[in-house]
Amino acid sequence: MNKTFKVNTISKPLKGAIEIPSDKSISHRAAMIGALTNHTVQISNYSQGADCRSTLKVLQSLGVDIQYKSENTLFLNAQNGLKESNNILDMGNSGTTTRFMTGILAGQNFYSVIVGDESLTKRPMARVIKPLKLMGAKIWARDNDTKLPMSVIGTELNAIHYQSPIASAQVKSALLLAGLFANGKTVIEEPFKSRDHTERMLSYLEANIEINNNIVSIEKSKLAAKPISVPGDISSAAFFMVAASIIKDSDIILKNVGLNTTRTGIIDVLKQMGADITILNNRLECGEEVGDIQIKYAELKGIKITKDLIPSIIDEIPIIAVAASQANGETIVEGAEDLRHKESDRIAAVCSELAKMGVELEEKPDGFIVQGANKLKGDCTLETYHDHRIAMSAYIAGLIANKPIGINGFEWVNISFPEFLDKFEQLTN
Repeated sequence: MNKTFKVNTISKPLKGAIEIPSDKSISHRAAMIGALTNHTVQISNYSQGADCRSTLKVLQSLGVDIQYKSENTLFLNAQNGLKESNNILDMGNSGTTTRFMTGILAGQNFYSVIVGDESLTKRPMARVIKPLKLMGAKIWARDNDTKLPMSVIGTELNAIHYQSPIASAQVKSALLLAGLFANGKTVIEEPFKSRDHTERMLSYLEANIEINNNIVSIEKSKLAAKPISVPGDISSAAFFMVAASIIKDSDIILKNVGLNTTRTGIIDVLKQMGADITILNNRLECGEEVGDIQIKYAELKGIKITKDLIPSIIDEIPIIAVAASQANGETIVEGAEDLRHKESDRIAAVCSELAKMGVELEEKPDGFIVQGANKLKGDCTLETYHDHRIAMSAYIAGLIANKPIGINGFEWVNISFPEFLDKFEQLTN
């Protein structure tokens, strides 16, 4: 049993500049799509998070050779294509690896069995399995094709035009990756444009892909082998952005952060709340916008966050709730029901744990309402629900509490951000 992690109230502002660890979403895609080039691909700044290591282990099980040049620079060699694994494919805690690989494996010529840890086994897979079956995929999963474990018999796929009921980058990506092996043109249409890292990487590697806002189509493609550089993760940067915004006199710079327009909702939301944020050194690398972000302390105000904004901030809503607790006035989050199906039920988790700290909020089926300007009380113990983003949000809340807090399960931070505490230490020295 892991010990309760203690967080003390911070006694000084955050100052300085740090490099944000690499983007988990782009790292996953770099490895999986790079493995489909049938060549050697160099990937720089690959994420050290547990989920991204799960992706590499799965690819190695499928015959991909991976050699490290340094701790986070690797050469991925899939010259002979993917091969049937002698073992089951363990996805660990990674829903991204699971859903993307299901799309890839559906179009192969071999049999695969997919499993995951206890948390992943509870997460929904029907949203990917159902449209893949429409393409002819042969997939069987527990609980009426909704949960892991899962069996996939690779087969010949046929293109479909799929109108997704939700804006989900994981659904879209699974279908695009399956579409690389399907006969005809696969078209995916979303109600809103979800994050587009997959399309950008496929375009960068010269896939036969067409992008028209929230409609994307793809055909069989021979991918080019090009070096891929992964920028810093804006979802990880979000915790520092909120911390600097609510800790008095803070002034920090987050370097080399991905600024993909489908991911910068956190910047848009914080600016609406009155945050002092400036983008520096904006540039384009491997099809992705990248830049440095400067954040200074500012008084925040409550806002309304509606459904159209949710796809671009889906991972940042727990830390936005912490920002809302310090804002003047009321913050409303609605249209975020998909949060109930992440690593935890993040709506319930946010409301339960912030309430322990004296935050006045109301849980809704699709979000919550936070009454701001709270003095957070400490002397309580928060739960993480095996969820890295809840753990990091709890830590930020603890920094501004009036007494120390405890966090159970804080080690789940390692899923995406093992360097989290080290980076905070750099900004307080």
